[in-house]
Order: sequence, then C-alpha cells, then structure tokens
Amino acid sequence: MIEPQTSIARPSLDEFTALLEESLAGKALQEGSVVKGEVVSIEKDVAVIDVGLKTEGRVALREFCLPGRPSELVVGDVVDVYLERVENAAGEAVLSREKARREESWTRLEEKYKANEKVEGQIFNRVKGGFTVDLDGAVAFLPGSQVDIRPIRDVGPLMNTPQPFQILKMDRRRGNIVVSRRAVLEETRAEKRSEIVARLKEGEVIEGVVKNITDYGAFIDLGGIDGLLHVTDMAWRRVNHPSEIVNVGDTVKVQIIRINIETQRISLGIKQLESDPWDGIAAKYPVDSRFKGTVTNITDYGAFVELEPGVEGLIHVSEMSWTKKNIHPGKIISTSQEVEVQVLDVDPGKRRISLGLKQTQENPWIAFAGSHESGAIIEGQVRNITEFGLFVGLDGGIDGMVHLSDLDWSKSGEEALAEFKKGDTVKAVVLEADSDKERISLGIKQLTPDPFEGAVSSANLKRGMRVTCEVTAVKDNGLEAKLIDHDLITFIRRSDLSRDRSEQRPDRFGVGEKFDAVVTQVDIKTRRVSTSIKALEIAEEKEAVAQYGSTDSGASLGDILGAALNKAKGDEPEVPEETAEEPAEKPKPKRATKAKTTKAKAAKDEAAKDESAKDEAAKDEPAKDEAAKDKATKAKSAKAKTTKAKAAKDEAAKDEPAKDEPAESDASAEK
Repeated sequence: MIEPQTSIARPSLDEFTALLEESLAGKALQEGSVVKGEVVSIEKDVAVIDVGLKTEGRVALREFCLPGRPSELVVGDVVDVYLERVENAAGEAVLSREKARREESWTRLEEKYKANEKVEGQIFNRVKGGFTVDLDGAVAFLPGSQVDIRPIRDVGPLMNTPQPFQILKMDRRRGNIVVSRRAVLEETRAEKRSEIVARLKEGEVIEGVVKNITDYGAFIDLGGIDGLLHVTDMAWRRVNHPSEIVNVGDTVKVQIIRINIETQRISLGIKQLESDPWDGIAAKYPVDSRFKGTVTNITDYGAFVELEPGVEGLIHVSEMSWTKKNIHPGKIISTSQEVEVQVLDVDPGKRRISLGLKQTQENPWIAFAGSHESGAIIEGQVRNITEFGLFVGLDGGIDGMVHLSDLDWSKSGEEALAEFKKGDTVKAVVLEADSDKERISLGIKQLTPDPFEGAVSSANLKRGMRVTCEVTAVKDNGLEAKLIDHDLITFIRRSDLSRDRSEQRPDRFGVGEKFDAVVTQVDIKTRRVSTSIKALEIAEEKEAVAQYGSTDSGASLGDILGAALNKAKGDEPEVPEETAEEPAEKPKPKRATKAKTTKAKAAKDEAAKDESAKDEAAKDEPAKDEAAKDKATKAKSAKAKTTKAKAAKDEAAKDEPAKDEPAESDASAEK
C-alpha cells in the first residue's frame, strides 16, 4: 500500500480521493500491456503482486513454473505481468504471468522467424495430429510428420527435453505457431551428407549396416548417410527378394558403384566384389552344344535355366516342343526341374543366352518325311476340322492337312467336308512332307483314280472332236451340259451358243434338250472340257465351201448347199444356153445392178461346169453318192442359216426390170 502524506493528519474522504488520483496520474498503466510488479506475499497457490494500482492483483503460482520444474518465486521478487483489467468486480487488478511471458516470447520469436533462425523449445504434451511445444512461454504446435525424418513409434525420449526447432508459420492475431524438428534434422544431415559424399569415391569398398529392406533392394547406413543396394547388384544370379542375401542389422561389405553429387544418392553393390561369370561366356558355351541346367523361373514367354551360378539362359516358348504350340511353358516344364538344353545363340554384350529344349529331342517332322515318301498311304484320326480342310493325326504327335480340293474328285469341297467329323479314322495319301516348314500335305481323293482323266482317255477326247450334249442346266451366262456316252460335264459360254449374235440366248434351250457341238479345249489339270456350237457352225460352213464351191466366186452358201442337195437326190441342174444376142439398142441398166448380175452369172456358170464334172464322176463311182448324200444332210443346218440371205437376193432379182435376154436367162437360172 502507498502511505498517505504525513502533512495531513486527518484527511477527509474527498481529500483522500484527490491524493490517490494525484499519485496515479504520473503512471501510464494501460490494459493489455506488460507491466512490472512486486511480489508482496504468497498465499497458498497464489502470489499477491503490487503493480502500483489501487489494489493488488493475484496470480496463480503455476504460471511462474517452467515445464517440469517447480516455482522458485519469493516475496520481494519483481516480475513482469500482463495487465488484463485495472479493476474487476471485486475491486482487484486482473494480472497474468503467462500472458506476459507469451508476449515477450512472441516478440522475440517474430524476430527470429524473420531472420530464419532456430529457436529452443520443449515437447511437453501430445495432442491430436501432433505435439505441443513450449517456446519459453509461447505454445507452438509440432505436427507428427515434422517430428523426425522417418516415422518414429516412441517419442518418450523426446518429451521435456530442450531441443532446437524451426518456425514454419506464425499468426500472432490467432496465437498460432507451427514448428518443425524434421527441418533441423534434415539441415544437419545435409551438412553431414555433404561431408561424407565429398570423402567417398566410386569404386571404394566400405562397410555398412543394413538399415531397411524393400522389395527392390536394401538401404545401407554408411555412417551418417544411406546408400541403396539394389536387388540386381546383390549377386550375379537371379535374386527374387533382397532378404535372400541380407537381413536388417547385418554388417556387409559393399562397393560404391555410383555417387550423384546433386541428389547425394549413393548406389552400392555386392556382386561387384566377385568376378563376372559372363567373362569369356562365348567360349564356355559354344553354339549347338548341350548342357544341363535348373529351371529358375517360368514366364508366359518362356523359362529361365541356370547353367551355373550367375549365368542364366532363356528357353523361348517356341523352342520347347516340336508339336505343342501356343501352350504355357508351365505345362511343359516346372520350376527347379533339371533339363538338358542346347545353346542356340550367345550375346555377351547383352548378357543373353538363347536355349532350346526341343532340339535335344527327335524331330518328328524329319522322322515322318524319312519314313513316308510321296504317294505313301497313311491312316489316322481326324483331330480338327476347319473351313479350309481337316487335320489328321500322324505318328509322333504331328498333324497332316487334307485341303478341301483334295477330298473328292467330283463333289465340291464344302460338300465333301460335311461328310467328316472329329474322331473319324481315315486313310490318305502323302502328297508332300516339308520338314523345314513343318507341313505335311495329304489327299483323300488320290486314293482312287481320277474319273475325269479316265473318261477323257476312254473317249479319246481332243480338240475339234464333234460330240452330242444334253442340257442339264440353263444359266444366264451359258449352258451346262453333259456329254452323252462320256459321263463328263461341259459348259458352253453364251458367246459360243451360235454364230449369229441374235441367236446367242441360253433361253432358246431347255433342260434335257440335245445338240451337237465341237470340243474346243480339254484341260486335265483343271478337269474342264469346253465345247462350242458356234465353232461347229463355222466348221460345217468351211467344209461345205471346200467341197462344193467358194463364196469368193459370188455364190452364196445357200446356193452351194442347194447344189449339194440336188446332187444328193440325183438331179442334174439345168444350165441355160446363151443363144440370144443382145439387142442393138437397149436401155442401159444401173451400173450396180449390171455388175451384180454379171458376177452372179459367172459364178453360176462356173458352178454348173463343176456340177457336170461331178455328175460324170458320180456315174463312174456310184459309191461316192452315198457320201455326197451324207454331206448334203450335214449341210442342211447350215443352209437354214442362209435362208434369209437368199431371200434377200431373190427380192433384189425380182425388183430388177427384164431389160435384156441375158438378164432374163440369169434370173431363170437363179430361180
């Protein structure tokens, strides 16, 4: 308490109030500020502190205690307290030592935060998501991820221990501070790593302790810095997991393979301490040599075989069996099985050896080709039927294929294929055996002779031969017919149905109708006989012209055939005698008509002379009449074709006026 002035013996209440206000007027005490006060007494767990106000303030003793230590406060100590209120409802000043210390700490921490300096603190409590840290009065939050470089399970040794922290974030208005212990450790480790990395050299052999094991390798502590020992650098042989070589806590000798100065990463190796088994591998395992090995791993594309520790070769799935195709390697061999293999290729640069398993076994394709020549007859079961043929099982587990075209001589491939089913036992002829392509061609129809070739041979069919056909089918592009007495099928194209374009219509014929034609082609390879009616007509015309006259003389084919018919009947043609002379004066006919008449007359005279000579020869040789009759009969069909031309000429002759006697004689002769 402040003692009253002694100059006033008994001051009144008003005088006392005035004196109090006068004494307080010189002190600038404001709420929300830190002020100094004196401990006047300690009552139980409360300290009474005088800060120069009307009344003292009370502060709990626990606010004067440091974390983990008791209070050392005594009467008479001058301390800093935070003035929250000058007077409360009870007339006492509201003070706080904790807030005063916090304000002091905030001011000091802000300066260090701006200077990016470390601060001292103690972890004193665990909260959700992390811990609380006392920074000399200011309480900060330490996230669980910022406690250490690696997650730690037990933080007991870190509790209530002074240690450095790095301030990550500060918000004075909200009273929020976030600190990190990990940042301090990483900085310290980085400095230490830099020193160690600068000291280490590539190729150096050092010792380390296995700190952690993963699926891809192990981390080795080299005394302040960790190096990675990859699983591929643990041994020359195949290592499935690092635990096969090392365990956590083992002290191992390793060689430094690479050092990355920028990232400060160190790659280590153990197998480098041993000699490389791939040195001189080509001489050790020559191509085509055979060795025994152990299957270490099986994949979808093949199997790995260990020939010696650190040396493995691959048997591709295509090199495992002569007969089993598109099958998983695990169905042929198994892991840890000892097999005999043949070296196919060696690549020391890529550290690869190609091996073969089927090469150590007999090749069934070569064995079959050696024991079955072309033409040999085999017997087997139908294993598979496809759209292009069927496969027949043979000795040695191989298959031979019968193509659609080799199933039947007369039926189509689809029709013949429908007669077979899986499991049927069939006989076939070996057509070709190619061991290089692993292909065997078989034929079923070759078991019997080719009926087409037999029919052609028996009928002695050849080009130009006249045959009789019977229509079996009428199509838009021609006729399909059967050769009578030959049991062969032929096809006549539309353009070969007639010499006359207007008669080249397949609908003129009906199924079952018979006609004559000429063989134009016999192809044994394609088994096809081609015939033509058009060619027959042309042949008959040429034959008639050759025997009875020439169309170049002016006579038409009808005239020639008519003469042939008359001769066959025994009638001699009447040849008019030209006795009349031309009148002295007669009208001049048109030049074209006269020339045509003259040409026709000369042709008819020549024909008459030829027929007279032939009649004389016929009297001497009666036997030739029958031949003439046959030829005349053959010419009937050709004569019908020329009827139109003859009729046109007759009409032209009728239209010409009878100008003179010779012209009339010519017209009579032509009629």
